[in-house]
Amino acid sequence: MNILIVLMPLALALGLTGLAAFFWSMRTGQYSDMEGPGWRILDDDDLATEPVAAEAAADQRGAAPRQR
Repeated sequence: MNILIVLMPLALALGLTGLAAFFWSMRTGQYSDMEGPGWRILDDDDLATEPVAAEAAADQRGAAPRQR
Protein backbone atom coordinates (compact mmCIF):
# COMPACT_ATOMS: atom_id res chain seq x y z
CA MET A 1 0.00 0.00 0.00
CA ASN A 2 2.98 2.30 0.37
CA ILE A 3 3.36 2.27 -3.41
CA LEU A 4 0.15 4.31 -3.67
CA ILE A 5 2.01 7.21 -2.07
CA VAL A 6 4.23 7.26 -5.16
CA LEU A 7 1.78 6.19 -7.86
CA MET A 8 -1.09 8.58 -7.08
CA PRO A 9 0.97 11.80 -7.39
CA LEU A 10 2.73 10.37 -10.44
CA ALA A 11 -0.60 9.62 -12.13
CA LEU A 12 -1.92 13.08 -11.29
CA ALA A 13 1.25 14.72 -12.61
CA LEU A 14 1.07 12.79 -15.89
CA GLY A 15 -2.61 13.62 -16.28
CA LEU A 16 -2.03 17.32 -15.66
CA THR A 17 0.90 17.31 -18.10
CA GLY A 18 -1.30 15.81 -20.79
CA LEU A 19 -4.06 18.30 -20.08
CA ALA A 20 -1.59 21.19 -20.23
CA ALA A 21 -0.24 19.92 -23.57
CA PHE A 22 -3.78 19.68 -24.94
CA PHE A 23 -4.66 23.24 -23.90
CA TRP A 24 -1.35 24.50 -25.34
CA SER A 25 -2.13 22.84 -28.69
CA MET A 26 -5.61 24.37 -28.72
CA ARG A 27 -4.26 27.84 -27.91
CA THR A 28 -1.56 27.74 -30.62
CA GLY A 29 -3.95 26.60 -33.37
CA GLN A 30 -2.65 23.08 -33.95
CA TYR A 31 -6.16 21.88 -34.87
CA SER A 32 -7.21 24.86 -37.00
CA ASP A 33 -6.80 23.16 -40.41
CA MET A 34 -7.74 19.51 -40.19
CA GLU A 35 -8.31 18.87 -43.92
CA GLY A 36 -5.49 20.90 -45.45
CA PRO A 37 -2.65 18.37 -45.04
CA GLY A 38 -4.87 15.60 -46.41
CA TRP A 39 -5.53 17.53 -49.60
CA ARG A 40 -1.99 18.93 -49.82
CA ILE A 41 -0.53 15.42 -50.12
CA LEU A 42 -2.58 14.90 -53.28
CA ASP A 43 -1.23 18.00 -55.06
CA ASP A 44 1.11 17.05 -57.88
CA ASP A 45 3.04 20.28 -58.20
CA ASP A 46 6.55 18.81 -58.37
CA LEU A 47 6.31 17.67 -62.01
CA ALA A 48 8.42 19.80 -64.33
CA THR A 49 7.08 20.36 -67.83
CA GLU A 50 10.12 22.22 -69.16
CA PRO A 51 13.70 20.91 -69.10
CA VAL A 52 15.99 22.29 -66.46
CA ALA A 53 18.38 25.00 -67.70
CA ALA A 54 21.45 22.81 -67.12
CA GLU A 55 19.96 19.99 -69.18
CA ALA A 56 19.05 22.39 -71.98
CA ALA A 57 22.62 23.74 -72.02
CA ALA A 58 24.00 20.19 -72.14
CA ASP A 59 21.72 19.39 -75.08
CA GLN A 60 23.03 22.41 -76.99
CA ARG A 61 26.64 21.31 -76.49
CA GLY A 62 25.89 17.83 -77.76
CA ALA A 63 26.20 16.04 -74.44
CA ALA A 64 23.78 13.32 -73.49
CA PRO A 65 21.05 14.51 -71.12
CA ARG A 66 20.93 13.20 -67.57
CA GLN A 67 18.60 10.29 -66.93
CA ARG A 68 16.12 10.68 -64.08
